[in-house]
Amino acid sequence: MNRHPGDEKKAAVVTGGARGIGRAIARRLLEDGYSVLIFDIDRETGMKTVSELQSEGDTVFCQVDVGDEESVKAAFEQLPGRGYGHIDFVVNNAGISDPHGDPIGKIDIAMWNRVLAVNLTSVVLTAKHAYPLFRRGRGAIVNISSTAGIFGYPLRSPYVAAKWGVIGLTKTWAMELGPEGIRVNAICPGSVGGPRMDGVIEREATARGVSPASVRLGYEQQVSMQSFIEATDIGEMVVFLASPAARFVSGQVISVDGHTETLSTRGASAER
Repeated sequence: MNRHPGDEKKAAVVTGGARGIGRAIARRLLEDGYSVLIFDIDRETGMKTVSELQSEGDTVFCQVDVGDEESVKAAFEQLPGRGYGHIDFVVNNAGISDPHGDPIGKIDIAMWNRVLAVNLTSVVLTAKHAYPLFRRGRGAIVNISSTAGIFGYPLRSPYVAAKWGVIGLTKTWAMELGPEGIRVNAICPGSVGGPRMDGVIEREATARGVSPASVRLGYEQQVSMQSFIEATDIGEMVVFLASPAARFVSGQVISVDGHTETLSTRGASAER
């Protein structure tokens, strides 16, 4: 769907917006009056999400490999022709995890490179090519990191390295872009309830020879509030950071996790 050139509605880009946290963020931004541009590599799921959300507001799908600069560049170059000559808000949410859980001596470098491309390089590429479309003196970026980017997490070196890097970029860009009126913040989700987390628990229970219930309890006990968060909790924080109420909030790393006390290989996962 193309937007009429005269429409001045706020526009937001959400990477990895076809499912999970990204979908929840997109939906919440629609409720707040944004046009939402979903950047995702999964065309089938992305088109389905747009179809489901279209009744709630102006939603557009762009098939993008966020770890590839030519793909990201092409997506942004097409936006003015589709009626989106300006971008007000970017949410760098796209991410994958290392499925192997390898110790240092067994890290798969191909997997390392892919995780960093999607989880870290994509943040740079999206911000780089969105920047020319920000309105003068106006704009905000939210980067989705992880509690793993604060605590570290054994056997998840690629994921942790990327998420710590996201925090470093957030702090640096807040300094660089602050004089232009562009705010940059990071959100660190904890364990997010849902099908993905259920799968993590099932795999860990099988590997350890214990019940899924005991694994789930271990995850919950590492958090002061002893509960998983929901994707909608992240959406609410994103909308706050995009709002005028947060006009002087920049360079911040905000955990939405129920207060994680520790992470270990015997308990909670930091994977989103």
